[in-house]
Amino acid sequence: MSRNQAIELATRHFESGAFLADLNRRVGIRTESQESDRGALLLAYLNDEIKPEAQRLGFETRIVDNPVEGFGAFLIANRHEGDHLPTVLIYGHGDVVRGYDSQWRAPLTPWAVTVEGERWFGRGTADNKGQHSINLAALASVLAARDGKLGFNTKLLIEMGEETGSPGLDAICHAHRDELAADVLIASDGPRLAARRPTVFLGSRGAVNFRLSLNLRDGAHHSGNWGGLLRNPATVLANALASLVDARGVIAVEGLRPPPIPEAVRRALADITVGGGPGDPTVDDNWGEPGLSAPERVFGWNSFEVLAFKAGNPENPVNAIPPSAFAVCQLRFVVGTDWENLGKHLRAHLDAHGFQLVELDVERGAPATRLDPDDPWVTWAIASLEKTTGKPTAVLPNLGGTLPNEVFADTLGLPTIWVPHSYPACSQHAPNEHLLAPVVREGLQMMAGLFWDLGENSPHTEKRDADAAKAAG
Repeated sequence: MSRNQAIELATRHFESGAFLADLNRRVGIRTESQESDRGALLLAYLNDEIKPEAQRLGFETRIVDNPVEGFGAFLIANRHEGDHLPTVLIYGHGDVVRGYDSQWRAPLTPWAVTVEGERWFGRGTADNKGQHSINLAALASVLAARDGKLGFNTKLLIEMGEETGSPGLDAICHAHRDELAADVLIASDGPRLAARRPTVFLGSRGAVNFRLSLNLRDGAHHSGNWGGLLRNPATVLANALASLVDARGVIAVEGLRPPPIPEAVRRALADITVGGGPGDPTVDDNWGEPGLSAPERVFGWNSFEVLAFKAGNPENPVNAIPPSAFAVCQLRFVVGTDWENLGKHLRAHLDAHGFQLVELDVERGAPATRLDPDDPWVTWAIASLEKTTGKPTAVLPNLGGTLPNEVFADTLGLPTIWVPHSYPACSQHAPNEHLLAPVVREGLQMMAGLFWDLGENSPHTEKRDADAAKAAG
């Protein structure tokens, strides 16, 4: 059979309703990892859904307990066809955020797929049950088209705790490094750049949150009797924040700024447009680092955000000088940022600007990752997707948000290719989460083509053939 036949089988799987039936069954399992009593359901998702599906695809499977007590297990599966063949690691997560059942508009429910036109509503449709279900179904289509062979080796890792920060994922990858060894990671999560444009992203920005606080005295004091005599913590903290980031969002702490944007990243972002889709906010052209395009500001640069600021009683203000104030801030950052010394940079800056009384508490952060857009695996993947869709593929050197990609890029040392099957207005993590049917259909076709090509002409295959020719003299 042929590549086109593999894609046709994937299309039929969509059009027959079989994919929708599988997704509906998976959405019906309440895998809310943020709820402490969902342990049995997290395990059931692996045992009742993913394990049988993987076994039907010829994988040897096993469930591995999470080394972090109280969190969901992992499924590790292996399908080996030959030592000389390329090996792909496929990742996904079966847990979801809380359903927030009462907040969904009638007649929708988080725990069943409701179809309204092109939209398939249900918790986990976009994040991440729908996405890893597309990839598993595409594998099945290639297996059927190749008479039971893929032409490559496959490893599968499904976790049940991504929505709680992936506890145990890095430890599992350290402990099972040999078992999870591969030539490339191919996974799906997050949104496309736009609903109608196939997208690849190659890593993610890192993130670290921190809290600034100023506690000056016990209790509030009348602003008429004491105003002008008592230092106001809200005023001091507002000025401290203004010293860190200016009025147009430019980062003023040199240690928190990234290195110059690499030329390969600039080229990749040259044809990218941010926003403009349904429900997207209007981009502020006069915000952020001067001299950068909008895509460069969100995908190639760092951003400093004030997530919350509180002093006194905002809901019911009184005529009193508050005793304390605090702000919760976040740095989103790209590769090359000295983020692990963020606390030192902030402390030195605050002290130098006269804000020694402001306390600083830095939370644990997540590193940034970025595969070179010129990497052979990237050019191969783009060529495959464009052959299938006939559309130009958007290439994001890294997602603007954060995923546990450092586990695959750093711990396992893999090139990382992410092919998302959602879109920006999918209401991920919110009520009324949904997938778009045309994106599902195209996603099944794209992944069937990509997996077919992995068995035909991947960078691993090209290197193997070149090495063989060299050895033959």
